[in-house]
Amino acid sequence: MDGGGFINDYSEYILSGKEKAYTVFIWSIISGIFGYMFYQSMIAIILIMFFIPLFSKQIKKQYAIKRKKELRNQFKEVMLSVSSALRAGYSIENAFVAAIDDIQMLFGNDSLMCIELKLVEKGMKNNRTLEHMLASLSKRSGVEELVEFTEVFQIAKRNGGDINHIIQRCSQVICEKAEVNKEIEVAIHAKQFEQKIMNVVPILVMFYIRISSPGFFDPLYYNLTGIIVMTACLCLYGFALFLGNKITSFEV
Repeated sequence: MDGGGFINDYSEYILSGKEKAYTVFIWSIISGIFGYMFYQSMIAIILIMFFIPLFSKQIKKQYAIKRKKELRNQFKEVMLSVSSALRAGYSIENAFVAAIDDIQMLFGNDSLMCIELKLVEKGMKNNRTLEHMLASLSKRSGVEELVEFTEVFQIAKRNGGDINHIIQRCSQVICEKAEVNKEIEVAIHAKQFEQKIMNVVPILVMFYIRISSPGFFDPLYYNLTGIIVMTACLCLYGFALFLGNKITSFEV
């Protein structure tokens, strides 16, 4: 499930009804622009609409990346809360339960980590160990910090390590890593903004030529040679968009 319920895999995102409608709306606009600019044909617009599954897949990927970033940032706050509770004398299990109130206050009752911590609490009430619940979360999340913490925590539990020191050290490392990731994201977001501008430049150029020189593209419409040329240009443009997105993408 997506949204406020149990999430089986954070790498897979299920679009809500509203998000599906938004995706169809945006792709309809894109199809209209491409179909008109490159072919000036309603048939072309309809044919381009059939590529909506590819666009939807990309949208879901972006939402999944955003959700994992939220989970990573919220997990950092969980670690800080747990570390503080341990210093106050809480057991490790009670420290994770106590963190629910802090996360709920910071991010809301429907936040990802608040939901996950409540699942951890429920699991422990049903006689499941904290290690088991964290292992389940780390496996589903795919968040590197969570996976690494769970592995270290399990080893420390089995070998009788100093849990308080481990938690505090993990909190420090996660905070430092979060700061580095934030700096990387700021730099990449600047490049992503530049890429978005470059994405629309070819369409704006075509639009300007159509306005300033009416009939300039007419020889490329309604004939086989023109269709082949425009299709090649559209494919090249699509490849450029794909490549640019690959280069500037950043995932947790």
